[in-house]
Amino acid sequence: MSENVGFIGLGAMGAPMAQNLIAAGFALKVHNRTAQKADPLVARGAQLAQHPQDAVTPGGIAVTMLADDRALEAVAMGERSIARRLAHGGVHISMSTISPHTARAVAEDHQRHGCAYVAAPVFGRPEAAAARKLWIVASGSQAAKDRVRPILDAMGQGVFDLGERPEAAHVAKLAGNFLIASAIEAMGEAFALVEKSGVERTAFAELMARTIFACPLYQAYAPKIALHQYTPAGFRLPLGLKDVQLAIQTAGEARVPMPIAGVLRDRFLAALAKGRDEMDWSAIALGASEDAGLK
Repeated sequence: MSENVGFIGLGAMGAPMAQNLIAAGFALKVHNRTAQKADPLVARGAQLAQHPQDAVTPGGIAVTMLADDRALEAVAMGERSIARRLAHGGVHISMSTISPHTARAVAEDHQRHGCAYVAAPVFGRPEAAAARKLWIVASGSQAAKDRVRPILDAMGQGVFDLGERPEAAHVAKLAGNFLIASAIEAMGEAFALVEKSGVERTAFAELMARTIFACPLYQAYAPKIALHQYTPAGFRLPLGLKDVQLAIQTAGEARVPMPIAGVLRDRFLAALAKGRDEMDWSAIALGASEDAGLK
């Protein structure tokens, strides 16, 4: 491919996404705070950059998949930012789950440097990223989205376009993660109910996932929650808390009451207070079992 692509952030999601870009024929420069995580990509032809801005070229394309707002701001803005390096004609594809406020601020900063910001957060766990089965939500200028569409197509199974406002895709991502966390909490409560009433958790999980909740979300999470399989983590508990808090913050700015989000926040806080930082975010379901007096 002719585009110069830099990929920054090679965590559980970023690494398989970058691998798919290499498989699609894109020449990559990659950067990660822990450089050793780039070794498998370098072995497949990627170039390793020592600093984030070194991964991108003027007028090229940068892809970021970072943990939170602070990590994105550190890379995307400031004296040694990727925006300054991209400059006129460059495009930044921001695939992290961040606040709409941060998205607007980064997009405005990019505009001052002559480059474009495309929001493109994803739905899917690391195994979906590896299989190129992510669902991608995009927003930003139409010209920039058209340019980066082949890159997005190489990482996912479908792209949903939510218009030109840079924050739109991030709002949708936060709302979607709120729905996922709500379903996890609901499963935890329902499974605790059937278990304490003498019904096998796994049998009930299979019933739901094959009948009235025969959808990817329940099919992926129900068996793990039924068996309390919360490691290894596909999406760690602290990140789940971060996303719920961002949803609550966004709801406050929009004057939208979200009482269930408050329950979820407390579930995440309780789980982290018990030292479950390295567990999958679905481990909030343990709270319902513990409240019911179950081991």
